[in-house]
Amino acid sequence: MARITKAPEERRLEIVQTAERLFREVGYAKCSVEMIIQRIGIAKGTFYYYFKSKEAILEAIADQTLGQIVEYAKDIADNPSLSALAKFETLLTNSHVGNVDTQDISDILHLPENRELHELTNVKSVLQLSPIFAKIVSQGNQEGVFAADRPLARIQYVFVATQFLLDGGLFQFSDQEIRERREIAQELIEKTLGAAPGSFDFMNPTLES
Repeated sequence: MARITKAPEERRLEIVQTAERLFREVGYAKCSVEMIIQRIGIAKGTFYYYFKSKEAILEAIADQTLGQIVEYAKDIADNPSLSALAKFETLLTNSHVGNVDTQDISDILHLPENRELHELTNVKSVLQLSPIFAKIVSQGNQEGVFAADRPLARIQYVFVATQFLLDGGLFQFSDQEIRERREIAQELIEKTLGAAPGSFDFMNPTLES
């Protein structure tokens, strides 16, 4: 049967989407380049024309996911009907930003063999998301709920500090220890932004009996 010719961007997207499905179905470690090739029905040379390795596809998937998160955050930041605190609550309350399900990809990035890519992805997320959050901080300054000079520097500091400490069980904290550190993260954010204590209570909701 003749092979179907596709435009380069269409073929590249097909490889990425197929690989992502296989990563979820069989697991990243068990998924091989050969499995991806067979699922699509392309030659090995075609695969390596677009990607040097399975790890390169994972990086493309991570970049794609981050891109979706960044676009969602921009939409929230640019919404004129929301206050600064409402924007922070919208962006920080959910474990998955918006409708972007990041958990599977996050789990793969936390594998020891993907540590370098994981760190690279963290750097990209800080650099791409921090200007968006800094814009919200500037809005909060104008609204009088924040008192934060150098919003970008402050947001980047908070991002790095909380992201590293609370990232995916790196320190093997117990549930109680994680809760305590999330409470400290809330205090850190409020003090760094000059917000009133309790302004970010949405980060640590208490269960009503």
